[in-house]
Amino acid sequence: MLRVLYTTWPLLLGVLLLMVGNGVQGSLLGIRGTMEAFTTFQLSFVMSAYFLGFLLGSRYVPGMLQHVGHIRVFAALGSLISAVLVLYPMVIHWQAWALMRVIIGFGFAGVYITAESWLNDTATNETRGQALSAYMIVQMAGIISAQGLLAFGDPFGYDLFLIPSVLVSLAFLPLLLATYPSPSFETGQRLGFRELYRISPLGCVGIFLIGGVFSAMFGMAAVWGSVSLLSVGQIALFTSALYIGGLILQYPIGRLSDRIDRRKIIVWLSVVATVVMAVATIFPLPFPVYLVVAALLGGITYPIYGLIIAYTNDYLSKEQMAAASAGLLFINGVGSIFGPLIVGWLMGPDVMGPRGFFFFVGVLYAALAGYAAWRMTKRATPVVTGAYANIAPMASAVASVAAVENAIEINPSPENPEAAAEAAQALVIQRDQPVPPASEESAPQQQGDQAAEDRENPGQRDA
Repeated sequence: MLRVLYTTWPLLLGVLLLMVGNGVQGSLLGIRGTMEAFTTFQLSFVMSAYFLGFLLGSRYVPGMLQHVGHIRVFAALGSLISAVLVLYPMVIHWQAWALMRVIIGFGFAGVYITAESWLNDTATNETRGQALSAYMIVQMAGIISAQGLLAFGDPFGYDLFLIPSVLVSLAFLPLLLATYPSPSFETGQRLGFRELYRISPLGCVGIFLIGGVFSAMFGMAAVWGSVSLLSVGQIALFTSALYIGGLILQYPIGRLSDRIDRRKIIVWLSVVATVVMAVATIFPLPFPVYLVVAALLGGITYPIYGLIIAYTNDYLSKEQMAAASAGLLFINGVGSIFGPLIVGWLMGPDVMGPRGFFFFVGVLYAALAGYAAWRMTKRATPVVTGAYANIAPMASAVASVAAVENAIEINPSPENPEAAAEAAQALVIQRDQPVPPASEESAPQQQGDQAAEDRENPGQRDA
């Protein structure tokens, strides 16, 4: 790990500063918007606009990298982000904020992709897993640190808008001055959504639902705190608890998923989340209990995101993983766009008020638990599975591909012929490549078994 930190510290330091800047502005807008008398529904548009921009950035930035290179894209998008961050307090209008959030989301998607490309390019096969783990820990630490910075500032002033701009500008220094060569960037082949759904229905549906959960957490937690009349310090603590819970519980849950059926863990965690959200919806709770609720919510959401990706990869060949990761992230982004919009409507004074935040998350987790349980009756568990990887929902396709590219190639278990036939057909990407019949697939194995039997009993064959 020390070797990884020594070789990647400029990247990790830059990502840390980026996440502090992004974490501050994300929570700050929810608090300041409430002070400016924006409605919760208007703020939901502002918050969802970030995920729209992030989705667009994930789609178009790779092409920009191929045409003009990493350094130019990184510098251009970084300057754009820094400029937009200081414009928020100058243009107090929710529609202008929504437009700026689209730009911010597009820019952050670009800088994440660029930084992760460098990280993936500098790491070796032996150190890539450690580098990715360090990257995810730095992301979490940056967001948690941002909440501490928010607690000591004045949301109604200018300082908290200027500080993220400065931090984002400083984040580019270690990256642009690093001696790393600019990596090459190649976009992988695409996998159609219909084909991806055929390979893993649970992966597609689950990643869509988790997108809604995560965007509600990341975008509307500060708005919930403001509507609930919490102080700025309490809002910062609540938001921090979401990420601290994810940081603590992700590893033990991931280790457990490598031993038993991932779908069982998804169902159990979703049921627990549903119950916790129901309690928070029905009963008024003291603030310390809300912190426990937030920690459990974050501790469940982050691992489930990685579990869904790991489960999908159990049915993929190595050639499919890059395209599948891009497809899953796109579906997740679509779900993320609608999450804040629905939460903002539910939290309106004429609907449910602050309770709508927990109600929405609980409904999504109930749907995920029911669908995962139903899918368990439709497909057998793969006997051989890949390893779980810690992947945060805010990661781009580059980080997700880096997490799974060293996974072992999974072959469907012959002990489950129906699952084997289904997965074998799904593993064919190219339309013109025929699916080999089961008899041809088993012929080499049968020939090998016959040869071994002949060596053990030579006389029997002569007879």
